[in-house]
Amino acid sequence: MKTKFNFLLLAFVVMFSCQQNITVDSSPIKKGMIKVTILYSNGEDKTFDIDYYSKKHMPMVASLFGNALKAVSIDKGLASGAPDTPVPYLAVGYLYFDSVSAFQDSFATHADKIMADLPNYTNTEPIVQISEVVE
Repeated sequence: MKTKFNFLLLAFVVMFSCQQNITVDSSPIKKGMIKVTILYSNGEDKTFDIDYYSKKHMPMVASLFGNALKAVSIDKGLASGAPDTPVPYLAVGYLYFDSVSAFQDSFATHADKIMADLPNYTNTEPIVQISEVVE
C-alpha cells in the first residue's frame, strides 16, 4: 500500500512540476486598432437575412479588403434590454483595421460593389461608427 501511495505522490509531483504557465494571446484584435461598427436598425417592415450576410456579404467584403482587414465579427440581435420590446438592431457587423486610413482606402476602392450588395440581405440603411479599440 505504501508503494502505491509513493507512486501516486511521485506521479502528482512530476505532473505539476512539468506544467508550464504559457499565456498566448491569439486574438487578432488589439488595443489601438480601429473598429468599424455597422449597425442594422430594427423597425416596422425592416428585414435582414443573417445567412446571406454571414455566408456571402461579409466573406465578399473580406476578400475585397484583403490584408488591410484584420478581423471580422457579426452579432445577430436576439433581445433588447427591456422585456417584451423589440431588438434595437437586427444585426451588427464589425470590421477591424490597423488605422482609419486603412479602412477608408479599402472602402473607397470597393464602395460601389459593397453597397450594391446591400439589397440582397436587408432593406434597412446601415449606421456606421468608427472607433478605437481601448481594451
